[in-house]
Amino acid sequence: MKKHILLFAVAFSCLLAGCTATVPERPVAPDYFSLWNECESLTALKAYVKDVTNPCSKNYIKPEERIATFDMDGTFIGELYPTYFEYNLLEYRGLDDPTYKDIAPAEVKEAAQDIRDFVRDGKPLPEHFDMIHARAAATAYAGMSLYDFDLYVKSYASRKANGFTGMTYAESFYKPMLQVFRYLEAHGFTFYVISGSDRFICRSLVESLGIPANRVIGMDVKLKSSRQGEDPGVDYTMDKYEDLVRTDELLIKNLKTNKVLQITQEIGKVPVLSFGNSGGDCAMHNFCLSNKLKSAAFMLIADDEDRDHANREKALKLAVEWREAGYHVISMRDDFKTIYGFQVQKVDFNF
Repeated sequence: MKKHILLFAVAFSCLLAGCTATVPERPVAPDYFSLWNECESLTALKAYVKDVTNPCSKNYIKPEERIATFDMDGTFIGELYPTYFEYNLLEYRGLDDPTYKDIAPAEVKEAAQDIRDFVRDGKPLPEHFDMIHARAAATAYAGMSLYDFDLYVKSYASRKANGFTGMTYAESFYKPMLQVFRYLEAHGFTFYVISGSDRFICRSLVESLGIPANRVIGMDVKLKSSRQGEDPGVDYTMDKYEDLVRTDELLIKNLKTNKVLQITQEIGKVPVLSFGNSGGDCAMHNFCLSNKLKSAAFMLIADDEDRDHANREKALKLAVEWREAGYHVISMRDDFKTIYGFQVQKVDFNF
C-alpha cells in the first residue's frame, strides 16, 4: 500500500512541477513507394520481400543470395523517344555528327539510315537488326578511348529527350522504378543492370544513380590498350601513359539467352528477382524462376498513351502473355503515379 502511495506522490509532484512523462516515438517507416498506386504488382513485390527477409520464414534467403537483375531500356529508363537511346546515338553518329559522318563506313551509314527511316517514316527495321546494329555500333565507335566515349555518350544524353518537355535523355528514368532500387537495397538485396545495350553506354547513363560500374552488364566489344597494335595482349605490357580504347570486334550482343550466360559468367549466382519489359528478358526471367530459392519475375508494359509514346493495345496483349508465363505485370498507366516526373509532358516527336 505504501508503495502505491509513494508512486502516486511522485507522479503528482511531477505534474505540479510541469513535468510530462517522455514516451519514445516510434520511428516512421520510410515511404519507399510514394510514386506508386496500390496494385497487384506492388503488393506481390512487398509480400515477396517480407517473406524472404524474415529469418523465421521457411523461404528466408541470406543476404548474399538476394540478387536482383534489371533490364535497362523500357524497364527503368525510357525507350520510346522514339526508340532506344543507343539507336538514337548511332543514328546521330552515322548521319549527323560533323566529326564523323563524312568518314563513316557504309555499314554504319546504312544502319543509321535504317533507324532514321524506322523512327520518321515507320519503315520496318531489317530482319535481325539487333545484330546489324551491334556490329555497326562496334565499328562506329572503334578507336575511341573509354574516357572519350563516356564523354560522347553524356554529351548526347544532355540533349532534350525527343517527344517530351522538361526532360533530357540523361534524366529519362522511370521514377517509380528507382524507388524499387532503394527498397531492395534497404532490404539487403544487390541489384545488377543486365542490358542489351552497350555496356559502356549503360554505365554512362546510370552513373548518376550511383550504380557501380561493376554491376552493369551489357553488349560488349573487345578492348585494347592504345599502343597495343595487333598484339593479342599476352606478350604486350601496357605502360601507365596508355588509354584503353574500343575496337570494332563485337564480343556479345546481350539479349535473350546471352543474358543468362553473362549473368552466370559475371555474377556467378542465379538471381531471385528479375525485372524486364520485353521478350528479350524472358530467358533471364526463366533463369530466375528456376532458382531453388523462392523467386519472382516482373514485366513492365508500356500501356500509358497519355504520358508516354506507348501502344496500349499491344501492351495489353503482352500482359496476358506475361501472366501466363508466370510473371507479375507492372502497368505503367495504372501502377505509376508518374513516369518521368510530374513536370514532364509528352509532346509530338520533332524531326
